Amino acid sequence: MTIDGLTRVIPHLACPSAHLKTPALFNARCAALGINAVVVPWEVAPGDLAATFAALRPARSVAGVIVTIPHKETASDHCDRLEGIAAELKVANIIRREADGRLTGAMLDGVGFLAGLRAEGIEPEGRRVLLLGAGGAATAIAQALVGAGVAELVIANRTAARGARLAARLIALTPGAPVRPGPADGRGFALIVNATSVGLGGDPALPLPAETIDASSTVAEVIMAPAMTPLLIAAEARGARIHLGAHMLTAQIDAFIAHLLPAEAKAAGLPAF
Repeated sequence: MTIDGLTRVIPHLACPSAHLKTPALFNARCAALGINAVVVPWEVAPGDLAATFAALRPARSVAGVIVTIPHKETASDHCDRLEGIAAELKVANIIRREADGRLTGAMLDGVGFLAGLRAEGIEPEGRRVLLLGAGGAATAIAQALVGAGVAELVIANRTAARGARLAARLIALTPGAPVRPGPADGRGFALIVNATSVGLGGDPALPLPAETIDASSTVAEVIMAPAMTPLLIAAEARGARIHLGAHMLTAQIDAFIAHLLPAEAKAAGLPAF
């Protein structure tokens, strides 16, 4: 990769940032496509997010930003426009800087998670699903699972009221959707999804009791570092199928490029997302 005065720069906003895997994957993909762009990890504390976005607006070399924990919900507040499901859910994980400095946000976690599942032969349609978490990634994943036609989606969040609010939002968007809040208990679920940060970066905790994981379940992560989280290790020990967090990310890389660098992506032959 060659970085020069024409390189488009894309900060990846996170806190902490040591666990980020997106920059390496994104940069390798751009190099393979001949796109002159680079993603750089930026560790930004929540209290500094507004100042960071204000500084990015006049920076002409910046193509946009990628956003992860803990900024996916608050980042949408700094966008001038939200596209697609981001506008309905008020969450964003990818934000394009327009030529005039305006910021356009989108949310790709849901479609990325669903594509990652299906690429591994896991179809959620008609299944009972337990979703752990109600934050930014969980919100997008929940909407995608409802759209995929799950038989039931139970949202378990450490703060029960927040899980109940997300369930209500999803029902408002899709009247009659089979969504409800519930406890972090995996018994009877075909698919269990951890969309919390529990298990990230060496955290030994589990987001639900291991003994509630059925051997017939599939247990999926959104966490990518470590690849084998305590939850996945426990699920495997219980005889359950596991699905790594990296699958959600790899399914989004081309979509990230297409959203942030539309002209370059089109010239490289990438489809629009």
